[in-house]
Amino acid sequence: MAAGKSGSFRMMEPLKHASKKSRRERSRGKSSGRSSSDEAMEQQIWKDLPEDLFEPVIARLPIATFFRFRTVCQRWNSLLNSQSFSQHCAQVPQANPWFYTVTREHTNSGAMYDPSMKKWYHPNTSALPAELIVLPVASAGGLVCFLDVCSQNLYVCNPLTPSLKELPACSVRVGSRTAVGMSVNENPTGAVYRILLVGYDGEYEIYDSVTKSWSYHGNMPADIKLPLILNFGSQAISIDSTLYFMHLDPEGIVSYNMATGVWLQYIIPAPLHLINPTLAECDGRILLVGLLTKNAATCICIWELQKMTFLWKEVDRMPNVWCLDFYGKHVRMTCLGNKGLLMLSLMSRQMNRLVTYNIASKEWVKVPGCVVPHGKKRQWIAHGALQLAGC
Repeated sequence: MAAGKSGSFRMMEPLKHASKKSRRERSRGKSSGRSSSDEAMEQQIWKDLPEDLFEPVIARLPIATFFRFRTVCQRWNSLLNSQSFSQHCAQVPQANPWFYTVTREHTNSGAMYDPSMKKWYHPNTSALPAELIVLPVASAGGLVCFLDVCSQNLYVCNPLTPSLKELPACSVRVGSRTAVGMSVNENPTGAVYRILLVGYDGEYEIYDSVTKSWSYHGNMPADIKLPLILNFGSQAISIDSTLYFMHLDPEGIVSYNMATGVWLQYIIPAPLHLINPTLAECDGRILLVGLLTKNAATCICIWELQKMTFLWKEVDRMPNVWCLDFYGKHVRMTCLGNKGLLMLSLMSRQMNRLVTYNIASKEWVKVPGCVVPHGKKRQWIAHGALQLAGC
């Protein structure tokens, strides 16, 4: 997907004023013995850096650092338009992916959270037209698929660029009971994404970014129970080439393999007293995140789907000290998953809290509140997820 105009993305954050150096620091600089000839020699070394190393090196920088480096020169600023640079980014695993979030009251302006720095960034421009009322319905590989509520058109956006592509009209009618899934795969020419659109009556259609068109596949097989009653509060998760949707009646999961075109349905009873369930994934494992409520007590739990028994097994839960804050409160939860890291937005009348959960280390971390520029209150995260990737 072609990138937007270079320089259209800038991060809004408080400016840091330079502080005066202490006498010890000034004397340390004098004693270092650095002369103008040393600086000239270093400049000469960097000047002779091979051209083919620029993009691989810059692609390995932290995301926030890279956007600051875009101000160095026009060439670095235009890297987001480069297909080769996108390929280098796709080859570098992101240890600390970012979250792209949409707040409840500001659907057209997203906020991005960097878990490694515990910092929020607010783009001062958006690729989404201001007149649209859009909702994020799927995300994968750094791309987010939006649905325009009024026109029912679909858009694919890379919020880091930002770039925007309106998808052509499709045969399946997009509505409130339509599920959307998205998967991204890498090939020698870059990232390729496919979008699956499924109606409640079993009709489905697939968009391919290579052909730039929809292909109509008809209806689901007869062994899938219709009408399709899905949990639209949980985004579809993508593992390899397979998309997984949470099914409500009967309870379980419906999957579609993009490579083979095979639909499967798994009937899996949900844990008792579970509300706000959401699917997540980590290293090919399917996880379930939700609130367990009994009487006045509430706790956030994590379950993993067992491959042999196809049952949910609890693997972790939020510390009891944190769960005490939920006692007697009607808590609503929104869960965003991002490559082994979860962000939970927990809200009640008396509370508005954000936390992250590292699936591998089982670590719970409180997230600073997200306040939009010129806003007065912390926002409730509604939807979205993002990881930097080539597009």
